[in-house]
Amino acid sequence: MIVRTPRRLHLGLIDPSATLGRRFGALGVALEEGYEVDVIRGERLRIAAREEDRDTIRDAIERMDSRFNTGFGYHIEVKRAIPRHVGLGSTTQLTLAVGAAIAKINGIDISVEKLAEILGRGKNGGAGVYSFAYGGFIVDGGAKKGVPPMIFREDFPEEWGFLLVIPDVKAGLDEKEEKPIMENITGSGKIAMEISHRILLGLLPALKERDIEEFGSHLNAIQRLVGKHFEAYQGGEFREDVRLAIEFLAEKTYGCGQSSWGPTVYGLILREMGAELINEARDYMKEHGIRARIEVGVPRNRGAEIEDVAGG
Repeated sequence: MIVRTPRRLHLGLIDPSATLGRRFGALGVALEEGYEVDVIRGERLRIAAREEDRDTIRDAIERMDSRFNTGFGYHIEVKRAIPRHVGLGSTTQLTLAVGAAIAKINGIDISVEKLAEILGRGKNGGAGVYSFAYGGFIVDGGAKKGVPPMIFREDFPEEWGFLLVIPDVKAGLDEKEEKPIMENITGSGKIAMEISHRILLGLLPALKERDIEEFGSHLNAIQRLVGKHFEAYQGGEFREDVRLAIEFLAEKTYGCGQSSWGPTVYGLILREMGAELINEARDYMKEHGIRARIEVGVPRNRGAEIEDVAGG
């Protein structure tokens, strides 16, 4: 069984304070080049993956066995991976990939929401869960009980893309580090209202009308508003160690931001300009002494692919 997942770019959270009874509310978009994981039955558990991925895989296997008695006899190989803790949704994509493969192998018919709940994913936001399931641009309705509901999903224009800059700096917070923050953070209700207004009457209409300039303008504003919720925890609207990269993206792209806790930052572009902008970004980063991975993130308007090879 081969599972190929998206990556998830996080475009923001709406309301950390749950002023209307639902917390967060996440925006995200699926990108190509996620995990590729090969899962087959075996006499015993054998995992070929980097160490942190192995821990995530074991946890997924244990949770599936606890709920469905699916056992531990699998050979699992990660053939392509998402970098960990850089803001691209690696843990959720890998966990769901392993869980979905085990479910498929064992003939278990299960919704993505239920699978995510069993595997402990989507507690604070559903953007990664629904990116795995459907791809495209996602908005969830905020956490209350279980995985937040998906309230909007739209194909992302294929002629658009994102210039991704992943500086070689400290990794973003992992789940243990972020847990006390996410449990105790209180944002501004006024800011949440402005973010909501910009999503409903700005970002979403611009997406429907394929207006990249308007979409980017609202994305800029939303990202800075979201940053105000978290500035006490990351030193400003964006992390200080990505500030120069953000300045470049603000100058050269239609709209920019920081994905989750970073350090991945992104700028909305027309994909036809990708090669030129990569070269400009490399020159800029070199001039400022910044080591970074730079690439174009290509939108993915479909969810994870699960291919049954020789019966799994």
